[in-house]
Amino acid sequence: MSLEFLITSLIVVASPGTGVLVTLAAGLSRGARAAVVAAFGSTLGIVPHMLAAITGLAALLHTSAVAFQVIKYLGVAYLLYMAWMTLKEHGALKIEADHNPRSDGQVIVSAILVNVLNPKLSIFFFAFLPQFIPVGEANPLSQMLELSLVFMAMTFAVFVIYGVFAASVRDHVIFRPRILAWMRRTFAAAFVALGAKLAVADR
Repeated sequence: MSLEFLITSLIVVASPGTGVLVTLAAGLSRGARAAVVAAFGSTLGIVPHMLAAITGLAALLHTSAVAFQVIKYLGVAYLLYMAWMTLKEHGALKIEADHNPRSDGQVIVSAILVNVLNPKLSIFFFAFLPQFIPVGEANPLSQMLELSLVFMAMTFAVFVIYGVFAASVRDHVIFRPRILAWMRRTFAAAFVALGAKLAVADR
């Protein structure tokens, strides 16, 4: 496994995106444990794209305009829904009492959906992983699986760091209504921006 792959993967993983946003929101609204759960969910959301790239299904998204557009606009709709719910105080930044926490399942499903409904990820991995498979590799499938698992491990670790950091400043936020309101608007705007970016994405 090359150092180039590790460095490139770290840059990709650490770049702000929907998974990072959901994990940060979980840490700020529900603490470190929820952040770890959200990081796990975001990592799971990568699995379908990894499998699509490995099995060649990503090529279908690349060649089929209809399949790509359907998944893309489902993703856009879900991001806009996340933005609306955040502004309405029922979404990613809903502050909950410790005795009535949002279930782990709800956090995981939300985190998975924001990554699953992004067809650009499948195409990214379809183009990304093969670059690090040596020419003439006897077992390229095994190599791609290994690289995928390393990428997922890095994703989980980096997202946990983001989430735990957010949880560490949670008490400085939740008891300050003006700061919390500003953060809700910021997160909602970020979800809208990511949705707009996905909406104009081409194959």
